[in-house]
Amino acid sequence: MIVATDFAAARTHREGRVGLVPTMGYFHDGHVALMRAARDAVDTVVVSLFVNPLQFGPGEDLRRYPRDLERDAALAAAAGVDVLFAPPAGEMFAALPSTRVSVDALSQTLEGRFRPGHFEGVATVVAKLLAGLGPAVAFFGHKDAQQLAVVRRLVRDLSFPVEIAGVPTVREQDGLALSSRNTYLAPPDRQAATALSRGLFAAADLVATGERDAVALEEAVRAAAAAAPQVDLQYAELADAAETVRLLRLDREAFLAVAAVVGGTRLIDNVRFTPAGDGVVADRGVRLAGPSVLAERSS
Repeated sequence: MIVATDFAAARTHREGRVGLVPTMGYFHDGHVALMRAARDAVDTVVVSLFVNPLQFGPGEDLRRYPRDLERDAALAAAAGVDVLFAPPAGEMFAALPSTRVSVDALSQTLEGRFRPGHFEGVATVVAKLLAGLGPAVAFFGHKDAQQLAVVRRLVRDLSFPVEIAGVPTVREQDGLALSSRNTYLAPPDRQAATALSRGLFAAADLVATGERDAVALEEAVRAAAAAAPQVDLQYAELADAAETVRLLRLDREAFLAVAAVVGGTRLIDNVRFTPAGDGVVADRGVRLAGPSVLAERSS
C-alpha cells in the first residue's frame, strides 16, 4: 500500500477502475466494510483520510476528534487498500476556500437544523476529492443517511462522472452503530447508547407488522430513548431517502433517523426502508460476530 500526501502522488498510483472511500480516519469496522466493498468492485482502492475542519461547527470536537495515522494505515493495508491518501491541511485548503459547494435543499432538515454549515463543509471536501482523485465509484455508509443523499444530489447536479455506492451500517454485537465518536463514551453511557438502535429496531418490527404511520414509528424511537436517562434525544424522524424531508407515511424509500447526545457525545443512527412488492424491507445494518476494533481498543 502506498501512502500519498498530495493529489498528484495519489493519482500516479491508480490503475484501471478506481474506487474512493472518503474518511476522516480513526478507522473502525464500518470503514473496513467500505474498503472491502471497494476491493470487491474496482481495480484500485483509494482511501482518503482527512479530518475536514469545514464540517465542524463552533464548539464541536475538531481538536478532540481521534487521530492515529499509523493504526489507520495498518487497518487499511489489511483491508487491501492500494493508496491511502492522507493530505496535510495545506494540500486540501491552503487557506479557507473561497469556493464552497452547498446542496441547500437537502441541508436544512434533520442534521442541518442542529449543525448549520455542516453539509456545506461535507459537499465542498467531497467535490474536491472527486475532482482531484477522479474515481469511477465512491463508497459511503448508510449510517450517514442524509450525507449520502447530499452527495448523490451533488454528483447529479454537477455531473460528476462517478457512481455513488451505499454500504450498510455496521454495528457492534449489541446493536450500537459504529462511530469513531463511540470512543468518547464512558461505560454507563456506552450501555445507554444502545437505546438508539433498540428504538429503531422496534420501529422496524412495527413496519414488519404493517405499520406505516410516521408518528407511530418515531414514537417507538422516542420511547426507547426515554427509558435511558443519559440519552438526550434531539430528533427521531422518518424522512424521504432522496429528499431528506419528513414523511407522514412510509410510502416510498425512506430512512428513520435519530440523533441524541449521550453523556456529552452526539450520536446518530438510522434504519432504511425500501418498498418491495406488497411489503417493506428494513435495512438494519450488519452486526459484528465479535468485538469491533474500537471495542478491542477501548478494553
